[in-house]
Amino acid sequence: MSTLLEYKGYLGSVEYSDEDEVLHGRLEFIRDLVTYEGADAKGLKAAFHEAVDDYLELCAAEGRKPDVPLKGSFNVRPGRDLHRRAMLYAQRQGMNLNTVVSDALRRYLDSEERAG
Repeated sequence: MSTLLEYKGYLGSVEYSDEDEVLHGRLEFIRDLVTYEGADAKGLKAAFHEAVDDYLELCAAEGRKPDVPLKGSFNVRPGRDLHRRAMLYAQRQGMNLNTVVSDALRRYLDSEERAG
């Protein structure tokens, strides 16, 4: 079972409120706060789609670019020693640091996904 919905490149969470007895969520991985709720799975999915569409329409009406989730870059703070080791490895291999980190992350995730 997936705990994220996806529509037009946006990802939304799925949560349940026992107190209100509703499903609810928010668009993930963007700075703007966009929420939605539904009484059941079908209603939550429809509300998620409507929230994404409304968000995109609002941004267009305001003349601003909507936030894009997971743009492809993030800061990593591995500590001085690991940073040094990775940089020296990259230099010896004739690669840049970004390639070394991306390759290492890809190998790690591939391995974990196969194991899990």
